[in-house]
Amino acid sequence: MSDVEVSTVIQAPAEEVWRLVSDVTRMGQWSPENTGGRWLGDASGPSVGARFRGSNRKGLRRWSTTCTVTAADEGKAFAFDVTYGALSISTWQYTFKAKGSGTTVTESWTDRRPGWMKVMSGPVMGVADREGHNRRQMEQTLAALKAAAEGHSSPAAGLKSAAEG
Repeated sequence: MSDVEVSTVIQAPAEEVWRLVSDVTRMGQWSPENTGGRWLGDASGPSVGARFRGSNRKGLRRWSTTCTVTAADEGKAFAFDVTYGALSISTWQYTFKAKGSGTTVTESWTDRRPGWMKVMSGPVMGVADREGHNRRQMEQTLAALKAAAEGHSSPAAGLKSAAEG
């Protein structure tokens, strides 16, 4: 069961939207916090077990995490577990379902941080309400993804500025 789940309908085929989301090198184009990723080791694309380094920024704070792909079913699901060192942080999942001529995309986040880390998140990361923060970020991410997939100019740059301000 996820802690936060956000959905939108995108007027594009599920396979096309899945390819955008599963290209972790491009996630920074729509996420207000993630600045992109790079595949690790021999991985060059999404497959179960592939690992990537995700880079993030919130204001002056910058950090990276290691992610392991747990689902890579083209046009249906893309998911990954996030760790920071030996600590399990979260699971992110995207599902894609045909809806008329478009696709319902659902982004979900499951918090896997240990209790002490949840307590420290406010002062260390500047986020007192992680669920509310992630919901807002996910709404912005899906809006920018929708704009990109539907061929409109992406609002991602403006969202990043607003999120950092």
